[in-house]
Amino acid sequence: MKRLNLLVAVVLITACGSIAAQQSQDFGHYAVHYNVINSNLIPAQVAQGYGIKRSASRALVNITVMDMSGGQPGQAVKAQITTQAINLSGQRRDVDMREISDPEGGLYYIGELPIHNMENYNFKVNIQLAGEPKAFDLEFRQQLYTQ
Repeated sequence: MKRLNLLVAVVLITACGSIAAQQSQDFGHYAVHYNVINSNLIPAQVAQGYGIKRSASRALVNITVMDMSGGQPGQAVKAQITTQAINLSGQRRDVDMREISDPEGGLYYIGELPIHNMENYNFKVNIQLAGEPKAFDLEFRQQLYTQ
């Protein structure tokens, strides 16, 4: 299982790097890394291990929050994350996010949503960290492909 956890991190970062550069935004000494990829890019064994539905018409949202106060590479921290995806027609989808942690200290929040080819989504992500009085709001747009 340890190998499977490491594999999912590598796959998500590699797949993201081949489609679009790793994206992140800083909020004080926290860095929020995020990406959205077609779930079909995830190997079947990894998807099965994490209960991810592989399909060309599904996307996987991946968010990680890092505390950078100790320097690089940072420490993953727990958060409450809510995500909405809004297409250009105004259709809103709540993306149920769930936490995945691995024994090596990795902590990811993933969610899935159905997509259509070349559909643009505006993502609105609310991130609440324990001990932080104010939530962080992250917004980004991404075009998704089913092929």
